[in-house]
Amino acid sequence: MSKFKESLDKTSALEQELQVLRNYKRKALSDIQRLTNELTEVRNTLETTENILGTDLTVPVWLAPDKPKSSAATIKVILSDTHFDEVVNPDEVDGLNAYDRTIAEQRLERWAQNIIKVSRHYLSGMKYDGLVLSLGGDIFSGDIHEELKETNADTILGSLLHWSEQIAAAISLLHDEFKNIHVVSVVGNHGRTTRKPRAKLRAKTNFDWLLAKMLERHYAGIDSVSFQIPDGADALIKIYEYGHLLTHGDQASGGGGIGGVWPPIMRLRARKAQRYLAMNENFSTMWCGHWHQLVQTPGLIVNGSLKGWDEYAAVNNFPYEQPQQAFAIVTPDNGITIQAPIFCQNRKKEKW
Repeated sequence: MSKFKESLDKTSALEQELQVLRNYKRKALSDIQRLTNELTEVRNTLETTENILGTDLTVPVWLAPDKPKSSAATIKVILSDTHFDEVVNPDEVDGLNAYDRTIAEQRLERWAQNIIKVSRHYLSGMKYDGLVLSLGGDIFSGDIHEELKETNADTILGSLLHWSEQIAAAISLLHDEFKNIHVVSVVGNHGRTTRKPRAKLRAKTNFDWLLAKMLERHYAGIDSVSFQIPDGADALIKIYEYGHLLTHGDQASGGGGIGGVWPPIMRLRARKAQRYLAMNENFSTMWCGHWHQLVQTPGLIVNGSLKGWDEYAAVNNFPYEQPQQAFAIVTPDNGITIQAPIFCQNRKKEKW
């Protein structure tokens, strides 16, 4: 009986130990589930924040150094409103402009070469940490209007294939010169795949977004070329702690009165500043395109057009402006310090 009782006691002890282990297991599983839920919540929060701000949360190290040198500088340029493969007939615009695929290729190359020329020769002696390139939308004219379908040099897919290679060549040229390139992209209104502009899926139904994704894939594995391609309408980036907001500019409406483009764009800037402030974010300069008029101030930069003056501008009596794009130097102490236009047209070489 004593052995039997001893055996029962051992069995009881083992059962108690087993129950303890079961309790530990149950608690461990509960902790794992809780941590998993917390991790999912954090991920969702980050994704939501990224979509709202239009910001890639991974910032290249060179763009946000802990202690930048006072002599440091970063080049900030924008390429927008290129309207690639649209055709402008000089006979329809009083001989003030011409545009086709060949001319556009020359202007794109001249744009990249002149960025290097201004940075290295006109501003000689400066040392640059790198270059931030904003793709500001309306890279393609698209086929949202019947007249564009009738006169464009290629279909939108043909244009996408051709110009992705051309823009990659321009980025590579800048990369060879400045070593670090960060590309930020937002969509315009012309590259959309829908008849009317939309709010939901705004980026992913636009060929500007697809172009940026193709470029990002092209440079995959090259750490010194980084991309920021939000799914929203805006992109916010910090350069030496100074915020720069990129948006296409088509959210502003009006601009036909004596005040021109200023009233609607300034209203747009004020509304965006208020919105970002509510999210504990801010920017010192808003960059946009859309209006085909180069305006450069410390707090607002409206880009010109690579395409230049066209039939639409002529019919609506808009002021003539030659093809040009915005250029700025950002420094740690003062933010935007130097601004200049990048001229892209050479009528003699374009032969019109």
